[in-house]
Amino acid sequence: MTKGPITCHVLDVSVGRPAEGVDINLQLYHKGAGGIDAFTPIAHGVTDCDGRCSTLLPPRGSSEAKEKGKEIQAGTYKMVFKPKDYFERIGKKCFYPWVEITFEIVDPDEHYHIPLLISPYSFTTYRGS
Repeated sequence: MTKGPITCHVLDVSVGRPAEGVDINLQLYHKGAGGIDAFTPIAHGVTDCDGRCSTLLPPRGSSEAKEKGKEIQAGTYKMVFKPKDYFERIGKKCFYPWVEITFEIVDPDEHYHIPLLISPYSFTTYRGS
């Protein structure tokens, strides 16, 4: 399967394993009326057994991307991860029910990979490859 232009990987550093079943929403920023910032949901996914989600958007240039109007464009995006249910499934409390990572796409032809390292009481991220 070909991956989409925006992918992610969630690792649970408290157990040293991928975080399977984390809900993810991808949103696109728009300047709202009256200067109110707004994000519009454009895609939803769930991490697989390797903690990855590579199918948030259809592959760049595919007929599916064109038909559904899901071609990536330059702009500001936000990926919202919801790790609370994952931690509850493994018997742990979670301080951060949502983790929101806002990032900018300058070149729509590049691949954007957003890794998230989580534990019940912390998280970090970086630009992956």
